[in-house]
Parts: sequence; C-alpha cells; structure tokens
Amino acid sequence: MFEIVLVPIDQTRATVESASKILELAQKNGSHLILLSVVLPDFHKPSNNALDSSFFDFSCEKIKKAGLLCNFLIRQGKPAFVICEVADEMNVDLIVMGTRGVHFEEENGSTAARVIELAPCPVLVVP
Repeated sequence: MFEIVLVPIDQTRATVESASKILELAQKNGSHLILLSVVLPDFHKPSNNALDSSFFDFSCEKIKKAGLLCNFLIRQGKPAFVICEVADEMNVDLIVMGTRGVHFEEENGSTAARVIELAPCPVLVVP
C-alpha cells in the first residue's frame, strides 16, 4: 500500500524515538524509505537539526539490514515546503514524521501542521 515513504528526519530525540515505529510500518508494507534532511536557506550549512552524512549512512544501513530499500536526500529551503516538494517529485505514497523536531522555521505553527496542509499524499504524524 505504501511503496514509497518519505521520512523527514533530523538528529533530535523525537526523530530517534519515532524511528522504530517508522521501521515497523515500512517492514509491514515492504516500503522503500527516503530519508530527508532540510538545510535552511539562510545559512549555507545544515542547521543544528539537519543530519550529517554519517548519521544518514548509519540510518540507511540499519534500514537495509531490516530488508528494506533506503536512500537519502539533503535539500535546501523551508522544511514544510521542501518536504511537500520532494513528496510530489518522488511520487511518495506516504510522509511519516514526528510531531516534534524538524520545526525550526515555522512562524505560525509546526512543520508537521504545515505539511499536513500542503502534502500531495497522506501524512502520518508519529508522537
């Protein structure tokens, strides 16, 4: 049902805590996971919450050991918009994200709330 799942992640505790739930969902559906980190446009480097490639490599290796396909992207822009653009571009079936973390740019609410508004596909929010 969910062949391609987009997972916006960072190195916050909330992302790590939701990882087991996301992995369980992906295993049940045989999903291809796309891990996404967003770089803020104002700082030509990853924010405190953006991932470095070693964290991506570790995460992808763990996912591959679970028998799933995984790749990662690093994109620049406002997180909610970037998440929705990538979901549309990659023809994603589901976006899975936490309710905390990945929220460093939204002035009028969380990134998760904004993604729910704009997403071209279903969004599953994991507490």
